Amino acid sequence: MAQKRALISVSNKHGVVEFAAGLSKLGYEIVSTGGTKRALEEAGIQVTGVSDVTGFPEILEGRVKTLNPKIHGGLLAKLDNPSHRLQLEEHGIEPIGIVCVNLYPFRETISKPGATVEDAIENIDIGGPSMLRAAAKNHQDVTVVIDPDDYDEVLRQLKETGEVDGLTRRRLAAKVFRQTAAYDALIASYLTDLAGEDCPESLTVTYELKDRLRYGENPHQRAAFYKNLLGVGGSIAEAIQLHGKELSYNNINDANAALQLVREFTEPAAVAVKHMNPCGVGTGETALAAFLQAYEADPVSIFGGIVAFNREVDGNAAEKLYDIFLEIIIAPSFTDEALLVLQKKKNLRLLTVTDRGGEKTERNLISIEGGLLVQDPDLLSIEDAKIVIPTKRRPSEEEWKALKLGWKVVKHVKSNAIVVANGTRTVGVGAGQMNRIGAAKIALEQAGERAAGAAMASDAFFPMDDTVEAAARAGITAIIQPGGSVRDEDSIKKADEYGIAMVFTGVRHFKH
Repeated sequence: MAQKRALISVSNKHGVVEFAAGLSKLGYEIVSTGGTKRALEEAGIQVTGVSDVTGFPEILEGRVKTLNPKIHGGLLAKLDNPSHRLQLEEHGIEPIGIVCVNLYPFRETISKPGATVEDAIENIDIGGPSMLRAAAKNHQDVTVVIDPDDYDEVLRQLKETGEVDGLTRRRLAAKVFRQTAAYDALIASYLTDLAGEDCPESLTVTYELKDRLRYGENPHQRAAFYKNLLGVGGSIAEAIQLHGKELSYNNINDANAALQLVREFTEPAAVAVKHMNPCGVGTGETALAAFLQAYEADPVSIFGGIVAFNREVDGNAAEKLYDIFLEIIIAPSFTDEALLVLQKKKNLRLLTVTDRGGEKTERNLISIEGGLLVQDPDLLSIEDAKIVIPTKRRPSEEEWKALKLGWKVVKHVKSNAIVVANGTRTVGVGAGQMNRIGAAKIALEQAGERAAGAAMASDAFFPMDDTVEAAARAGITAIIQPGGSVRDEDSIKKADEYGIAMVFTGVRHFKH
């Protein structure tokens, strides 16, 4: 019984004419349908229509073409099983040795502006995944090709040996199940969102490989970088690298942290990050002015760090940046003059990231051993807070500027977190401590004399008045914190004792 029949039906027609022509020269009968059949025939390739094989016409506007025993029997028959071979002969079914199918462009459809639900539904492929899964299940007898990148290797093996080796067939089958799983996951996510289901009974997420990384957090850990299938505008995953060596696992994490923080600001801002915590944040009238403020915030920790801007980097800013050892500089754009300066450092990575174009809606996914934590992103700002001022003294205009800057920054510092800031920059950051007074001591020690007249921001409430006491002794004049402790009154009294203005936001910003 002949096995030299190939079924070809593709949405992505890149390379398919050459592939089909190669199979035809090797003696394969090409079976096809719809647009693929027309494309192959126009190229002069002899094609048998699927309807000629099944004896049944396409119906329901093409929704049903290949869902037929004459097709699926040819895909699923185990050719080393005498019973299967007998049944094929009884029903006049020819086995299919090669399946070349890819799927309706569901992803591309829903990515288009203005795509309707009807458009999306019509681009959910049914016959394609059915054929692919059948062929992949039976890969002991069938070579299944879903990716045009595999055409050349399949043809090479067929020309050299007359068959595709078992390991390659298994590798191609695995790719089919990965891609159909990703396809279904995307459809499931789309329909789940349409249905408004917040926490469905099962969650399947899918990403595509962006880069294989040299290693993870440490050299002994393997790592890779995957990106959202639909793309998330303005994300590190969509960044364009203009210069420098490849990004590492830690670079990507730090760059993401810097980008998320710099976007808290509407005025020109610069953010310096080390180990996913900001070490200096500054604002100013220009990118250069903002960077100088960020640098002065902590000129030691910025060494080997990452700097992110929310404005174009020009030649003047580049001259200052050049003098410091940095791993990465991120900006919406760089002027030609800036690139001429910064590209002199061959390893310095320069990334451009476009504006996000709207509020971030992607949920946060955190893997734990045996599970996954899922939550909404922390999008609340001080404008969303219900401000309460429980102290006798209210903040001055200058103190408000410092409080707001500190509050924007502390949201992005690992908890327990304390930030000391003035109206244009941070002067002390205490991150990731096991108790709040410990974080405050670190921030105040770093601030030193600069704490006098500055503001303090805390990511969560004060469990006791010791943080207020430490702040007062350092010269802090205003504090912003969520409030909500059973001992709030102790902190309020302590603030009043020292004449400190304290603001309650009612919003906590834990970041673990």
